[in-house]
Amino acid sequence: IFLGFISIERMQSTMIQFRPLAISKKAVYDEILASAVHRGCEYNFTNLYLWGQQRYAMVDGFMVLFSQFSEKSVYPYPVGKGDPKAALDAIRQDAADRGIVCTLTCMSAEDCETLERLYPGEFDIRSDRDSFDYVYNIEDLAELRGKRLQKKRNHLNNFMRIHPRCRIYPLNDGSTQNIREMLDRWYARKFREGEADRDLHLEQAAVSRALQHRKTLDMEGIFLEDNGEILAMTLGSFLSKDTFDVQFEKALPDVEGAYTAVNQMFAKTLREKYPDLRYLNREDDLGAPGLRQAKLSYYPAFFNEKYCAVPKDRE
Repeated sequence: IFLGFISIERMQSTMIQFRPLAISKKAVYDEILASAVHRGCEYNFTNLYLWGQQRYAMVDGFMVLFSQFSEKSVYPYPVGKGDPKAALDAIRQDAADRGIVCTLTCMSAEDCETLERLYPGEFDIRSDRDSFDYVYNIEDLAELRGKRLQKKRNHLNNFMRIHPRCRIYPLNDGSTQNIREMLDRWYARKFREGEADRDLHLEQAAVSRALQHRKTLDMEGIFLEDNGEILAMTLGSFLSKDTFDVQFEKALPDVEGAYTAVNQMFAKTLREKYPDLRYLNREDDLGAPGLRQAKLSYYPAFFNEKYCAVPKDRE
């Protein structure tokens, strides 16, 4: 996911004139981003709007993005139809004018082939495993069938045994304040435990914006409540016609099986509401060992693989 934007107070004439993304133009951006169907969750307008201060520009029919990831300025591979060379040329010149490395991110295998064809031998292209999206069959998450998901069924059954009166509710305007209070407690605990890193603060800001603009961003979610207490919540939006992007998922840390329960129940809810929905994209693991193990334990149908590239003469 993109984590911010490095501000430029003064732009030279050859620099790309990047502008903020406007939520009022979501439909316009969605139409452009639809051509990025084989790329990752970073090309979901909701993510672009929520995380940091993404900037964009249109260059020869392509959307060009400028972002900061892990405190480094990067250019997600441009989105559009046709020949991307004009957009890539503009990006290379923009990076040179800013005095930064021209780092291209979020590239598909096809993008890598195109880049090498247009600039043979000029870029060092490598796999970016930490940013791979985990994509699951919605049936697998909704049903948890089979021997390999037995432990997940056990977690779910144990949760239901301890919380027999737990109810599922759609996330709506009436529940927003209670959801915020639950999330405030969740983040406060993480910060007390020494996990107050930059990414966690950015996530807290992003989920707050998501709740504020949920309807405009076409986001939907559920929460689990037992005896008036919210135990878990999840929230996301469509990435494409057959894929839903699960963007936020939180559960009280002391409630055993709550993450398993909200994961499974949201999958069932979405499957019933959208019969044509096939996949749930649960995004990347950021290279965090615990998160990677947790996502692998659900056995993804496939990874949405991503690559990055930097000029070989960057030194």
